[in-house]
Amino acid sequence: MSEETLEEEILEAAKEFVKLGYYISLAGPVTFKNARVPKEVAEVIDIDHLLVETDDPYLTPHPYRGKRNEPKYLPLIAEEMAKIKNVSVEKIATKTFENACEIFGVKL
Repeated sequence: MSEETLEEEILEAAKEFVKLGYYISLAGPVTFKNARVPKEVAEVIDIDHLLVETDDPYLTPHPYRGKRNEPKYLPLIAEEMAKIKNVSVEKIATKTFENACEIFGVKL
């Protein structure tokens, strides 16, 4: 299987998961210069189904790659998502917060 085919399958899988009611979480790799798949996912998946995270200790966003990942880097991921989706960082922050509350049953 070629890398391009694999990338297409990952993107299609993300779309299928959204159809099933799941959310897609984006992390540090969306900020990497050559990370085509996470950037494509950020572009095509509706904001109503996106989350932002820093759970993986080794997928720290650019420019802090190689350092321990921490929640303080969430704004870097949100900024990249906003740039990709051509919306404000505030919109990304608000909507991903609302999405997380929905998942965990937190009433706003």
